Amino acid sequence: MSRTIVITGATRGLGRNLVDRFVESGQTVVGCGRSESAVAELREQYGSPHAFAAVDVTDDASVQQWCQSVLDSHGPPDLLINNAAIINRSAPLWEITVDEFSQIVNINIVGVANVLRGFVPRMNQRGEGVIVNLSSGWGRSTSPEVAPYCATKFAIEGLTKALAQELPSGLAAIPLNPGIIDTDMLRSAFGSAAGSYPNAEQWSRTAAPFLLELGPRDNGESLTVPH
Repeated sequence: MSRTIVITGATRGLGRNLVDRFVESGQTVVGCGRSESAVAELREQYGSPHAFAAVDVTDDASVQQWCQSVLDSHGPPDLLINNAAIINRSAPLWEITVDEFSQIVNINIVGVANVLRGFVPRMNQRGEGVIVNLSSGWGRSTSPEVAPYCATKFAIEGLTKALAQELPSGLAAIPLNPGIIDTDMLRSAFGSAAGSYPNAEQWSRTAAPFLLELGPRDNGESLTVPH
């Protein structure tokens, strides 16, 4: 049975590879990203019933307009994946400017809340669905020079676990650590050492089927994609 899967941050990295895997497995994928050109590439590759839009998750008005459009065309998602996120440049906390700090908080936390506000009420009405908010190993442990990123991913853990307590039976909210993957984000922190880890395409072949198996029994659990 085909499911409707909504993914933010769908145009690059983990999100982009998940789009490929979900489409290959027969799911209907609806996604968004910040880059108009990257969204256009996805639209060209995957036509209807899939749908992709350029959305800034920090702009609540734009997010709500996009969510309503998705709900009108596809109904509430069976699986909602909040993947859009950025990492700070590697530096001690006191060297991170207020603008840099605000940007990472707005994308990584406020953006997630905006998307949840747009979809969760209709998912609640239907009485089923899975919400996955991408956390991180740095949402459960810390390292120097990534304090802003750690702060946002610890917040995602707490936000998601509290949301799980608010949902009706039949739904699930799960904070998910994807594991350590060789992406541009990891390279910004690890440099060339990131190359010793699986790349996003390799990761997605395990992650996509794992995500499709999540259900109400997993509500509120801090999970990690198996390697």
